[in-house]
Amino acid sequence: MSNVGLITDRIDTSKKYTLGLVFEQNLDATETKKFKYIQYEAGTAAVAGVAGEVCYYDGAGATLTNIVTSDLSDSVNVGAGVLQANLADGNFGWIQVRGSATLTIALTAGADGNALTPVGSTDGSLDVSAAFTDHVCAYADDISEKKIICAFPD
Repeated sequence: MSNVGLITDRIDTSKKYTLGLVFEQNLDATETKKFKYIQYEAGTAAVAGVAGEVCYYDGAGATLTNIVTSDLSDSVNVGAGVLQANLADGNFGWIQVRGSATLTIALTAGADGNALTPVGSTDGSLDVSAAFTDHVCAYADDISEKKIICAFPD
């Protein structure tokens, strides 16, 4: 796995790596990004996994199983990462958990520098953290350009 560009947009219909495997890529002297291997679950609402959208851990204990969904109603409001490929139910792929990322969907609300959480958001997005109990998983970098700084659990 010497070139993450070859694996981040990859879709596997069967598991190729250990779920939860974290891959780090040093892009240059100024930025490192981390990616995690997961399994996608469409959830009760059958929400498709869309590249560039946020996904969440699929229910209690899913941080240990590394099963994620974009169906916010099935999650426990713990952000998992940014999907790197369009994933169907049951597929395996990569999410970005650290470094700068550009989303393909607008944030629910906020301004540059705000702490972001799944709480109060919509499927595939994040909202501004309003309570100390919210899971903060990213920060708004340039909200008008849909840019965030990932701080998802790895």
